[in-house]
Amino acid sequence: MPMDFLYKGARVIDPVNAVDEIRDIAVHNGIFARPDELVEPTIVNVSGKVLCPGFTDVHVHLRDPGQLHKETLETGTDAAAAGGFTSILAMPNTIPPMDTPERIAELMQRAVSAPVRVYQSACLTKGRDGLEMSDLEALAKAGVPAFSDDGSTPQQAGLMRQIMEKAATLNIPVIDHCEDKSLSAGGVMHAGECAKRLGFKGQPRSAEELIVARDIMLAAETGCRLHLQHLSSKGSVAMLRSAKAMGIPVSGEATPHHLLLTDKAVENFGPNAKMAPPLREEEDRQALIEAICDGTISMIATDHAPHTQQEKAKGMENAPFGIVGIEVAIPLCLTELYGKDLITLQKLVSLFTAGPRELLKLPLGAMNYGERADMTLLDLEQDFAVNTLDFLSKGRNCPYHGWSCKGKAYSILNGIYNSSF
Repeated sequence: MPMDFLYKGARVIDPVNAVDEIRDIAVHNGIFARPDELVEPTIVNVSGKVLCPGFTDVHVHLRDPGQLHKETLETGTDAAAAGGFTSILAMPNTIPPMDTPERIAELMQRAVSAPVRVYQSACLTKGRDGLEMSDLEALAKAGVPAFSDDGSTPQQAGLMRQIMEKAATLNIPVIDHCEDKSLSAGGVMHAGECAKRLGFKGQPRSAEELIVARDIMLAAETGCRLHLQHLSSKGSVAMLRSAKAMGIPVSGEATPHHLLLTDKAVENFGPNAKMAPPLREEEDRQALIEAICDGTISMIATDHAPHTQQEKAKGMENAPFGIVGIEVAIPLCLTELYGKDLITLQKLVSLFTAGPRELLKLPLGAMNYGERADMTLLDLEQDFAVNTLDFLSKGRNCPYHGWSCKGKAYSILNGIYNSSF
C-alpha cells in the first residue's frame, strides 16, 4: 500500500533553496511529492515545529566491531536517531580497524536495518598504524565515501603525500585528525594556565597546527580534498580561512564541545572534559564561533566517542580521550548558538545538513520534489535538562548532565522510517 503523509503547518527551513516559511510538506513512499499527488494521506499536524532536511553527523565512533562494551551499531544508531540525525559517517578506528573491503562490506550489511543511514569511512593506513598506505582503490570500490585514520594521522609527511595523491585520483576526501604526536605525547589537556594550576601536562596548540599547516600544503600540491576534523585552535582556523581564500580544496568542522567549553571545564568535570584535541582557551572558542558564522568552518560534527564509566573513572592522566554527544548536540547548539543570537537558525541547519553532505558528495538535502524525504523536526520551545541516564547510547561520558536546554530534535523521517511523528 502507498504510504502518503502530509505534514501540515511547519516552519520549513531548507538552506539549499533559501526557504524559511510556513508550508505543508507531502511525502509519498518516502519521497517528497506535491500535495495534490497524494491519495487520502495521513495528516500530521506539525504546527509550531521546524521541519528541515535530515541532519548528518560526519564524525561518529560506533566502536563496532571490537569494543561492544562501549557502543554497538544498534545503540549508536538508535542514539543518532534520538538526537535528530538521519545519516552518520562512522570512523574506522574499530578493532580490527576498517582497512579492508571485506570488513567494510560486513558492517554495511549489518547497517541496512539501522534507523539512520550509515556511511563507513576506511583507514588511510593498514592497521591504522601510520606506516603503510591502505589499498585505497579497493576500499573506494567497496563504496567508502572518505578515508581517515581518525584518532591519529600519519606522522610521516612523505606517506601522507602519497596517500593524498592516491585519494585525489579517486576523488575521495581525506578526513584528518591533526595531531603531531611528538608534541602532544603525555598531554591530557590544553597546555595553558589551567593545566599549570591543576598540575597536568598539556598539549600545545602547535601539536594541531603543525599538521594543519603540513596537510594544507600537501592538499595544495596534490589537489586532494582535505577535511580537517574537530578544529580547536585559533591558529588552525586562521590557516583554514587563508587556504580556502586561495582556492585550496580544504574544509573544516567544529564540535559542540569546542564551541561551548574551554579548558576550565576540566576543573569541574575532570575526565568527562578530556578529549583530543583538548578544550582550549576562550580566544580559541571565540575564533571557532567566528569561523562558523563567516563560513570558514562549514559543518558541526559531534565526535561522539563513548567510553565506559569505569574507564573514565581512572582519572585525567589514565582515562581515555573522548566524550559522547550525538543525543545532545542539536539541543546544545540550539540553546547556546541560536538561542544566544550567535547564528541564525538557517545557518545552524546548514551546518548540520548542506555542509556535511557536500563533504561526502551526497545530495545536499534540498527538499525538492522527487528527492528522498530525509527530514529532522525541531521543537524550538521545549525546555528540558540533559539527563545522561536517559541516553540510548551506552556512553554516559560527557560534561552535559543537568544542562538546561531550550529546543531539541523532536523526530526524524529517514525515507520511510519514522521515529515518532
